[in-house]
Parts: sequence; structure tokens; C-alpha cells
Amino acid sequence: MKIDPTLADTLIKIRRHLHKNPELSFQEYETAAMIKKTLMDWGISYKEIANTGVFVDIVGEHKGETIALRADIDALPIKEEYVSEYQSQNEGVMHACGHDGHTAILLGAVKSLYDNRSLIKGTVRCIFQPGEEADGAALRLVNEGVLQNPKVKSIIGLHLWPHLPFGHIGIKKGNATAACDTFSIHIKGKGGHSARPHQAIDAIVIGTELIQHMNHINIKKFNPLEPHVIHVGSIHGGNAANVVADELVLTGTSRSYSKVLRQQIDAEIKNICENLSNMWNVQIEYQMKFGAPHIFNDFFLAEQLENSAKKFMAENEIEVLKEPSMGGDDFGYYADQIPALYFRLGIAKEDSGYLDLHHPQFHFDDRVLARGAEVFSRLAMDLLDVYQQKKD
Repeated sequence: MKIDPTLADTLIKIRRHLHKNPELSFQEYETAAMIKKTLMDWGISYKEIANTGVFVDIVGEHKGETIALRADIDALPIKEEYVSEYQSQNEGVMHACGHDGHTAILLGAVKSLYDNRSLIKGTVRCIFQPGEEADGAALRLVNEGVLQNPKVKSIIGLHLWPHLPFGHIGIKKGNATAACDTFSIHIKGKGGHSARPHQAIDAIVIGTELIQHMNHINIKKFNPLEPHVIHVGSIHGGNAANVVADELVLTGTSRSYSKVLRQQIDAEIKNICENLSNMWNVQIEYQMKFGAPHIFNDFFLAEQLENSAKKFMAENEIEVLKEPSMGGDDFGYYADQIPALYFRLGIAKEDSGYLDLHHPQFHFDDRVLARGAEVFSRLAMDLLDVYQQKKD
């Protein structure tokens, strides 16, 4: 199922339009409008979900299971610095994570699958998901029934990846991305003059002690063979050099691949806060916000991607990744419900330098879009064939 040159050119035009007109999470009204217009122009019906979300069911002419493909459609609050004819026209908003590419890729898969629906043994649900950068969007779609009616057997997602050569795919079996949780700690001390610190309670001193304790539990409390991160990313407190700070606010993130470890990290930080609160006789408010679960790639689905890719890709273009990422994606909410696969599509080119995701000059050669649409389409059809063979 090769993507024809005409469709490949169309996908580039779509992606560049989206890149020029990025929208933040849950504000993707124009993005959703373009997705819907494109589908209508192709004569493909769709449904709306979660306000700015869209999904399409490609129903094959042969009965079978239902699987899902997912793309995220939102942009980031970043001012673009990469100069091009399709540079962002929305000040301070940029597709710096490649979601414009993901959207175009899935549209390409929709068109390709629709044109070949006579060969499809089952149904392919294609989900254009809003708000991936605002944690909880995928969970909202799950709660609104995107994996039901008909019941979705498995789901597949991809992410453009600047750590892989252009056009290569990266497959990680098992743990693929970490659960991402965020915490905030508000220390309420007692202000005073820096010349008489004994008459005050220094929130900054307590904060530094708290960070040291968190570093201690990070390396001494948990199994070093089980990957995890506890990181303080911001500290706000104090107003002048000669004033004892009465308040300090810390925020940070924890990353892990285990539901048990997530709870243990939360309990340990809470325990530190309580102990320091008692020691210094101050109020410390602690809050952990649990975000997207980790993504576990189903081994069977990973093997099916390898088998499918081998039919049209060179062997060296299919890479089995040895390590998971400590980054996260709310695709984890789908993976928490049904078997899932989240793979990488390489965009690194020697002649264009290296820029990571979320960089203000992030860009990629959008000729990779046709490759992504082909991988999605072929895998979807092959997977439905395998499911049907198992039934027979």
C-alpha cells in the first residue's frame, strides 16, 4: 500500500498549513476545522469528541476486530525561531513537538485505508486527539467512550523522533515511556530581618533541606535497577537580600515505570514534608498531581510492526530500541486500558543538524510524512488480518 505522490504532496501542504496556524491544547478549533474539511473533501464521514477532537471509523468490507490509530493535534506555548515560508503566524505558539506532522500522517493513513477498504478485515478507528500537552486529554476521550462502540481491541500511536535517522522506525518492547507526575510544595515560614535570623523561620533554609532529603531518597530509598527520577524544577521565594523569606514554593516532577513506585515516591516526599514541618514548627503544604501512566508496548503488537515493516522497509531502517524514554505521553491512558503500541519515526538528517523536541527552532523534512502514513496503513491492515486468522 504505497502512498502515491499526489497524496504525499497533499500531506506536506496540510502539515505546513497546520504549522503556520498552531493552536494550544483544547483551543484547536481551526485545526479541527481543517481536519474535518479535508475529510469531507475526501467524502469520509467523521465524529466529534471532547469539543475539539475528531475520529473516523474506516469500516472494511470484511468483518473483523476494531483497532485504533491515534495522532495528537495541539501545539506548545513557544515562540518559533525557525524561519520558513510556513512559520507560525500565532505569536508565542508553535508546533515544536511535531504534532502537525502526526496529524498529517494520520490523515494520510485515513485516505489510504479508505481507498483500500475493500481489503480491510474489520474497522480502523483513527483518532485526532486534542490536548496531549495538557495532561488528561486522552483520559477524557477514554471517558467519553472513544475505545467503545465498537470495542477497540488495540491502539497504535507514533511520535516523530530526532534521535533516529530519517525515515527509520524505532520499536521498544515493554516499557516505552515513563509515568509523569508533578508536585508542588509550599513552605510557610516566618519573615524577619536577616540580622536577627533567630527571630524568624527561614523558608529558604527549610526548602534547601527538603531538596537534600529528596535527593537522598532518590538514590537510597528505591531500587537503583528500577528507573525513576525526582526532580525539582522551580524555586520561588524571598524578595530582598536582607530579609528572611517567609514563604517558598517548590515545583517538580517524578518519573517512573511502576504503579507501586509512583505511590512510594509520593509517600516518601509527603513524609519528608511532615517531618520538616514538625521539626521547624511551620506549615508545609504538599500536593502530588498524578499525570499520564507509563506506556507499556505490547510485545505481540511490537512484533507485528516489525513483521509489517519488513515487507516494505530495509532491515537497517527498522531499529529495536534498547532503552525506554523518561519522557511521557498521555497515550499512556489508552495503554492503561487496552494493548497498545507507541513507536518512533526518525527525522534526523546529517545535513540539517540536531534539534530536540520543544526547541524554538525545531523543524523536520516533511517528506517523512508519506513514510509515516504508509507504516500506519500497512500495520493496521496487517494487524486486522492476523486477528482474523487467529479467529479462523
